[in-house]
Amino acid sequence: MRRIGIGVAGLLALSGCDPGEVDAVERGRRAYVANCAVCHHPNPALEGVLGPPVVGSSRALLEARVLRGVYPDGYAPKRDTALMTPLPYLAGEIDALAAYLASVPGS
Repeated sequence: MRRIGIGVAGLLALSGCDPGEVDAVERGRRAYVANCAVCHHPNPALEGVLGPPVVGSSRALLEARVLRGVYPDGYAPKRDTALMTPLPYLAGEIDALAAYLASVPGS
């Protein structure tokens, strides 16, 4: 059993990966699952119970909607509702959310 642990540690060392390091897409996925999926959909390309599909959303749209609860100038909303509550605590994850939503098929 000890050999397996040493082997995994060796592979991680050779690959340059820090097991605690998470890339932007994964950080964005985690933020989406924890904060957005309940209203939109676990798959951001699909319609949610309360929110529209958000796959491929621009950084400008994410920043406006997620942080301030508004739409960017000139943006035509997919729905006429104003249900979304701003989530300002996600300010540090906007780039990661944009990276995740751009990586999902259908974007």
